[in-house]
Amino acid sequence: MACGALLLPLLAAAPAEARVPAAAGLQSAFAAASAEYQVPQSVLLGVSYLQSRWDTHAGAPSVTGGYGPMHLTDARTALAGAGHHAEGTEDPRGDSARPALLPEAEPSLDGVELPARLRTLPRAAELTGLSPEALRTDPVANVAGGAALLAAAQRELGEPLSADPADWYGAVARFSGADDRSTAAAYADDVYDVIRGGAQRRTDAGQTVELPARPGLDPDTAQLGRAGLRTAAAGGTECPKSVSCEWIPAPYEEFGDGDYGNHDLANRPASQDIDYIVVHDTEGAWEGVLHMVQDPTYVSWHYSLRSTDGHIAQHVKAEDVAWHAGNWYVNAKSVGLEHEGFLASPDAWYTEAMYRSSARLVKYLAKKYGVPLDRQHILGHDTVPGPTSGTVPGMHTDPGPYWDWRHYFELLGRPFEATAGPSGGLVTILPEYAAHRPEFTGCATRGEPCAVHGSSAVRLYSGPGEDYPLIKDIGLRPDGSGSTADVNDIGSRVSTGQQYAVAGRSGEWTAIWFLGQKAWFRNPAAQPVAVSAKGLVVTPKEGRESVPVYGRAYPEAGAYPAGVPAQAVSPLPYTLPAGQRYAVGDKVPGEYYYAVTFDTAGHRVVRGSDQYYEIQYGHRVAFVRAADVSAVPSGS
Repeated sequence: MACGALLLPLLAAAPAEARVPAAAGLQSAFAAASAEYQVPQSVLLGVSYLQSRWDTHAGAPSVTGGYGPMHLTDARTALAGAGHHAEGTEDPRGDSARPALLPEAEPSLDGVELPARLRTLPRAAELTGLSPEALRTDPVANVAGGAALLAAAQRELGEPLSADPADWYGAVARFSGADDRSTAAAYADDVYDVIRGGAQRRTDAGQTVELPARPGLDPDTAQLGRAGLRTAAAGGTECPKSVSCEWIPAPYEEFGDGDYGNHDLANRPASQDIDYIVVHDTEGAWEGVLHMVQDPTYVSWHYSLRSTDGHIAQHVKAEDVAWHAGNWYVNAKSVGLEHEGFLASPDAWYTEAMYRSSARLVKYLAKKYGVPLDRQHILGHDTVPGPTSGTVPGMHTDPGPYWDWRHYFELLGRPFEATAGPSGGLVTILPEYAAHRPEFTGCATRGEPCAVHGSSAVRLYSGPGEDYPLIKDIGLRPDGSGSTADVNDIGSRVSTGQQYAVAGRSGEWTAIWFLGQKAWFRNPAAQPVAVSAKGLVVTPKEGRESVPVYGRAYPEAGAYPAGVPAQAVSPLPYTLPAGQRYAVGDKVPGEYYYAVTFDTAGHRVVRGSDQYYEIQYGHRVAFVRAADVSAVPSGS
């Protein structure tokens, strides 16, 4: 953070008289700011695209307190709040062979001076003479503030205010706010990739903004050597070269009474396959989250991703098992990624820089470990099943309905699209994120409406109309009470990229099999929220009225060797009834990683002869025994 203080751009003085820009379209605002501060328009547009994709978010701050199309940061109030790790009843370790781990720690910024990357808006106010309020709420002023910061960084580097965008690489790197060279370089490289490729899109304010392509642009990367940035401790990080990655290890150590933390050593993928990558959000700020993962009495995850610039910190080697998903079977076979963000803040948007960095990391991990790029292997924490009936109500629900899965999978190079005609038998949920705005409650106050916002979530009803009750989830509410529109209630909603078997159609409404019920969602032809697909589905074997559903794929009792207690193969409070079909994600062996001691000599991977299908059962995935079901093509 001390190094971060060096990143504050310098100008001799603010303009003697602040010039508040006149109201104008956003494209014109970039042109005006370019002329005013002598920053090439393509540089302004490229930086803004990486920050916000030119969206204004109606003046609402990002997850790190950034405002407007230039993401000018003023973060103190936005970062005050408890973390999701401290809420609910989920045991992040999720292993019933050990006592539940229920940490009480919360992210904290007490006594911490915010780094420069979180205080760029006040500096922009000094440089422009514009009020902080204008910089927060007026996109035209915001663009001017970003231009002033870029010009200040250029002057500080001793570079001229050149009209050639190739001469601005160092200033762009400094604009990221990163205090290390590799993160600043990765950010600047992304900006120049955008400039070379060009872009055009309609913003959330309904304005079309265009950046013409400059395919031959070759920036002066040598400028970065004069930026005075530190070298991050990359250590033995496991990251692609296209991102910035730092090694900040989670501790593996004993702390008394035979207990230890905060992860387990393993030998993956030699000992067990890595089948899943789990997307989380932190519900806290970067500095506090790093403090948590370095606490041996707390929990762990493999990677953290910073929103302002996409910087990545790795904490646990991929070969080892982190305690992050609340389900030991999933933990033992997954890599966990925490993204700086807040589930219940719909307007606390994620930056394009973090989405891109995360997608590059996931593509790298997926290729390295053979993880399919689909929603049954790239899981949200909210789609990880409770391992037992008692754990279902307390499972976490991040990253929530405001994570843009559609855009994320486009960045992964696997965009969701129709793969069959209407007779394919499956649908892939695919609303248009910005235009699809279901109502939620409970973001700030329980029962009160959330801000209207784009969403990846589609709501489900018990009949073909919004006057029917919402679908019930008996696991979340064993008393049989109904689902709600609460932002954390996943009992009656599906999410972008998830696939379900079609159970019927009625006018604009489509029915799917969901939690053992026929669930309906509105799917008008003019604005569809799902497209047709095909694939493998399971249904109970002939003669079976229903089959049990499980939250983990554990071996049968006879598979456990001496000295390893057999783990219960306990069904969840759900069934898969005869005549219903559910999309298959994978066929997996029954498997359990026994690791209850600090000394790894007693650790064992137990595999049985039982096979399971992973299925998309409700909002969360689940497992059924292969011996109980038949697997057939969805269109048959």
